[in-house]
Amino acid sequence: MSDSYPVLTRRQARDVDLRAMRDYGLSGLVLMENAGRGCATLLERLGINGPVCVCSGKGNNGGDGYVVARYLDNGGHQVRVASAVDPDTLTGDAAVNHGVFSASGGTVSVIDPAGWDRELKGADWIVDALLGTGTQGDVRSPFTEAIDAINRTSSPVLAIDLPSGIDCDTGAVLGTAVQARHTATFVAAKQGFQARGLQDWTGEVHVIDIGIPRSLREEVLG
Repeated sequence: MSDSYPVLTRRQARDVDLRAMRDYGLSGLVLMENAGRGCATLLERLGINGPVCVCSGKGNNGGDGYVVARYLDNGGHQVRVASAVDPDTLTGDAAVNHGVFSASGGTVSVIDPAGWDRELKGADWIVDALLGTGTQGDVRSPFTEAIDAINRTSSPVLAIDLPSGIDCDTGAVLGTAVQARHTATFVAAKQGFQARGLQDWTGEVHVIDIGIPRSLREEVLG
């Protein structure tokens, strides 16, 4: 990826969302809906031939995962959510989308750290919705076990926004990180994607439009 490619830092990515809500009146739920739908559409375009396992964490990245799961279910695909955290600890928009998916009959399992290999077995695709752009410092349990198990599989992985365990700004591997075949990133690629050799973790990067107004995007990206 060239240095001239538009990128967002961690702070810019957060500020774009905040300004879209504060200055333009878009709700966080709308942004999350657009993000998850865009990821599901991309995954269908890449080709789904079997069950999909969405690995979810906390925060908005996990919430995106529940939206992805809902749209895949709507499309007739076999999908389940494997959660690294107790969904009862979710708050805000992530909690809303967990509730929608669960109320619609979606399958959500909280995975013991030792149970990830068994849970991921047989997945045609794995969706990484564990950790987002806010992650700093070394990844810790229960996420380390989930990430290491994902990397032990032969299933292709779609990472949401960035592979879990990658520092958004520097591209550093924070102890361990998901090695994805594809990354669906929002608004623009992240600054860390420019780090040498990071394509081994991101795979092919796809920029997903989540409905941020063009004027705001141009103001931030230049």
